[in-house]
Order: sequence, then structure tokens, then C-alpha cells
Amino acid sequence: MSFEFSIKTFDELTSVDLYHILKARSQVFVVEQNCAYQDMDEVDFDCLHFIAHQNESLVGYCRIIPPEFNKMKSNLSVADSDNKSSANSSVPAIGRVLVLSEHRGNGLARQIMTQAIAYCHKKFGKKRPIIISAQTYLIRFYESLGFVPEGEFYLEDGIEHVKMVLFMVKKVKVKKQGSSTSNILSFLLLVLALLFIAGLVYLMV
Repeated sequence: MSFEFSIKTFDELTSVDLYHILKARSQVFVVEQNCAYQDMDEVDFDCLHFIAHQNESLVGYCRIIPPEFNKMKSNLSVADSDNKSSANSSVPAIGRVLVLSEHRGNGLARQIMTQAIAYCHKKFGKKRPIIISAQTYLIRFYESLGFVPEGEFYLEDGIEHVKMVLFMVKKVKVKKQGSSTSNILSFLLLVLALLFIAGLVYLMV
């Protein structure tokens, strides 16, 4: 199945966009999960809204909270020592990730998260971690995207969550093993070849 993706600031959303976003969020996070909570918050005004469409209908969604508006922090407890200097720096967050029930099971959630992560790296820098508040039953899904659990489980609106962080994976240069050994072997083979040729010339004289 093919999907179309768009990302908009709050001011760029049309009234129709906003209606379908809030309807989908209410359907998934309030009705399906039987959780009465205040979904609409002041954070929406500062978010980037990532929408997945199929035939012009909203089928999936998430919101990206820019670093300067994100209140969630990472203590970088699972990061390496090089990152600890940035422990107090702000990081972007991805939240309200959803796929409507009739469109689940075809990889759309992974596409949404992959593109949201790519956007965060492009917009806020590849070295900056990305943080999420994940429902615990989805830990394996987010781990498959590179997120790492950080801290203890906690209840948010009566549902068990855990903070998860995606760190930039460092590229490690692998030294070529045995390069000096191969050079020595090549030299010895050359010497043997020269000795062989010299022996043939001696026998022919």
C-alpha cells in the first residue's frame, strides 16, 4: 500500500487537517484505550504535525516537539562518555504516534517513525538524541528502531510508560588486519620468483 506523508506547523494546518488529527487521537488514545485524559494541550501550538494520508484520508499521525519546547529530558545514562557533556541540553521528542485500526499490520507505524526520525536528524542535527515516552507494550517495536529504555517504568494517565532515547550511532573505523603480513608475503614471493628466474638463466648458460 502506498501512503503520502506531509509535515506542517500548527499554523499551516487547515481546519479540516486539525479536525481529523484530533478525531484520530481521540479515537486511538481515548476511546480504544479507554483512557479519559486531556489530549489537546498547549504543546500542539509549537509542534510539527506529521500526517500519513491514503486517498486523502488521514490514516496515521505523530507530532514532533522541537527541542526548545520539549520538557522531557534525558540523563544520557545509557550513552557513552562522549555524550555526557550534553546531559543538560534539550532534545526533540516524538509523540502521539498512531495508526488507525483498519490500517495496522502493514508497516505504516514503522514508516511514520522512520520518516519522523529522519526529519529530526535533518532539522535538529544527527548528533542530537531523540526522546519518546513509550507505552511499555511497544518497547520491542521502538527498540527495533534503535531506541533504548532509560529509567524506570511510570504511569501516565493510568497507562504504563517508559522513557526511551535514540542516540546517534558512531561509525567505528575498522583497521585492516594483516596488511603488513600480506606485504611481507608479497615481497617474499617476488624474491623467490627472481631467484627462480636467475636459476633458469644459470642452467641455460
